[in-house]
Amino acid sequence: MTIYLNDCGIICALGDGHVQVMSHLYAGRTGVAATGRWSPGRELPLGCVRGELPSMAHLPPHQRSRNNALALAALAQIRPAVEAAIARHGADRVGVVLGTSTSGIGETETAIGRHAELGALPADFHYAVQEMGSPADMLARELGLTGPAYVHSSACSSSAKAMASAARMINMGLCDAVISGGVDSLCTFTVAGFAALESVSAAQCNPMSVNRKGINIGEGAALFLMSAERAPVALLGWGESSDGHHMSAPDPAGGGARLAMTQALQRAGIDAARIDYVNMHGTATPQNDAMESRVIEDLFGLATPVSSTKPFTGHALGAAAAIEAALCWSAMQDDNPEGRLPPHLWDSAADPALPALNLAPVGASLGRPLRLVLSASFAFGGSNAALVLGRSS
Repeated sequence: MTIYLNDCGIICALGDGHVQVMSHLYAGRTGVAATGRWSPGRELPLGCVRGELPSMAHLPPHQRSRNNALALAALAQIRPAVEAAIARHGADRVGVVLGTSTSGIGETETAIGRHAELGALPADFHYAVQEMGSPADMLARELGLTGPAYVHSSACSSSAKAMASAARMINMGLCDAVISGGVDSLCTFTVAGFAALESVSAAQCNPMSVNRKGINIGEGAALFLMSAERAPVALLGWGESSDGHHMSAPDPAGGGARLAMTQALQRAGIDAARIDYVNMHGTATPQNDAMESRVIEDLFGLATPVSSTKPFTGHALGAAAAIEAALCWSAMQDDNPEGRLPPHLWDSAADPALPALNLAPVGASLGRPLRLVLSASFAFGGSNAALVLGRSS
């Protein structure tokens, strides 16, 4: 059964909605900017969502988190399509499968700060705000759904694995439609954690450059309505692997990354040579870029256009895979007949130790619509995932 991506909502550092996000992306305008909001005493470049988020006044206190507000913002863009699917299939036949890593940890930070100042937690604080399942539970409550609702939390591969799970649920007949994707919000805990690992760059991240020095953390949400009902873009394949090489470092040989990509291609029934574009995980850490670039060279060669979009959005952790899939989905729509590619934003100082991949510059295009793309995501603990999206003929 072919699983289609019927609609998609996105909010990230590049903007709110596909028009704004893709306009900034194609123009090469990053959403990453320096701020001290989540790094007390130190400014860092982060991919922050700007502007007002939806009201959460109607939610119970334990569901009022920035994370859930981001999910509501993405839902608002696809809500008519979602409600139409619920009307067709029934509330018990529509599921929710998301990826996240922060959930409401930011709200817990605020509550602990109040405790330190006043000696007591806020009266309306409940630890459930930080439970990983909160965004799926919130969306199911918001929409009146009674189908399966749960969350994957496997760091940076979370939302790719959520989309793979959603496809399996539809294939197995457990659901007729699933809302899937990911959401993650910035908080001091996350920024401090990555800084402690010496993985955070003090400048804009610079994937594939000899000058790369680490990641910029970001936030955002991307939600897809997935079903077997025909749409312009389908999720043709997915691959998942766990190399278990190290708690935070990838397998230098890229065995797990290669396996995830190969599985996705095999499930899609296509050869790597047919892929028009690869969206790299591309974190700008020394080890990830070295491993990933060699796997891409091995599987796709040096001619296939590739890019990392993290210099535009920041690394949105549990939401990263869904946001990057959403960028690919947008690039595959009918309003991009010339096949403009998500560009690679960097200082153009190639690392001579890495393969000379075909990094798509700002303004690059295929001269025809994108037909097949692969998006890769690699997480701490060796959790790897890859998605193959295809344009319907």
